[in-house]
Amino acid sequence: MKKYVFGVDIGGTTVKLGLFDVEGNVLDKWEIPTRTENDGTQILPDIADSIREKMQQMDNDTVIGVGVGAPGPVDSEGVVHRAVNLGWGTFSIKETLENLLNMPVMAGNDANVAALGEMWMGGGRGYKDLVVVTLGTGVGGGIIVNGKMLTGATGAGGEIGHIHVDDAETEVCGCGNKGCLEQYSSATGITRLANRMLASCDDASVLRDGEVSAKSVFDAVKAGDALAIKVAEQFGEYLGNGLAAVAGVTNPEAFVIGGGVSKAGEILLDYIRPHYEKYVFHGSRNAKFTLATLGNDAGIYGAAKLILDLEN
Repeated sequence: MKKYVFGVDIGGTTVKLGLFDVEGNVLDKWEIPTRTENDGTQILPDIADSIREKMQQMDNDTVIGVGVGAPGPVDSEGVVHRAVNLGWGTFSIKETLENLLNMPVMAGNDANVAALGEMWMGGGRGYKDLVVVTLGTGVGGGIIVNGKMLTGATGAGGEIGHIHVDDAETEVCGCGNKGCLEQYSSATGITRLANRMLASCDDASVLRDGEVSAKSVFDAVKAGDALAIKVAEQFGEYLGNGLAAVAGVTNPEAFVIGGGVSKAGEILLDYIRPHYEKYVFHGSRNAKFTLATLGNDAGIYGAAKLILDLEN
């Protein structure tokens, strides 16, 4: 009899679901809306209904369990400690969904779970100690140590976007602090750096001709735009410095860079690596830099891996 596992990635607007075999092949994937009204009380019942519906189409096959990634601190027991975007307080995702489905459930923070997915079947394949960095609207992180997620006491491990990197910053980060890595290395952070650079000088740049975004900055870098290259250097120094600090604690074999900004490609790594090597302790200087490959599916892959690890 074949065995299968479900991977679930809960986002603020949609829930991604995937059906996997034990070898890690995704056999089916689909989405349902995330109903955040009424403090998100319907989210887990909706997931359970969707999984039951899918199981009715399967022929007496064994489902090992369901893995879940959620946006918020989730500890090693599957308890979420407030997920603001979903309206959730503190409760056990694991126990709630197990009671709804009558099968094993494992849960983790979405960034940590995505990191597990990249280690298993993505850009981090072949490594057991790695850091996955997602450069999107914010900066997310997932740390894998000896093949396992580093969750921390309340599931807040790997929040590398909120490492403090600039004492002089006057603008407030989304977390309430000032000078966080996220303010310079996210898509919005790169845009902020570019706009500040444009306002501080009269240098010619294609960035003056249209909307400034992380994509337009790196497109300009590829075209040899001098001002855009200065912005990329600033970005690389902030991120390289921050990742050097992370390496001082975790000593990873590799950094896997993902998120929307990573679509710029290998050129992105060319601006991060030199600054990382400049600041990092020599024992971690040879860490590899690579790009994530699973895209938006990293979460469902990692969630499936959470359950498969129970079997081993």
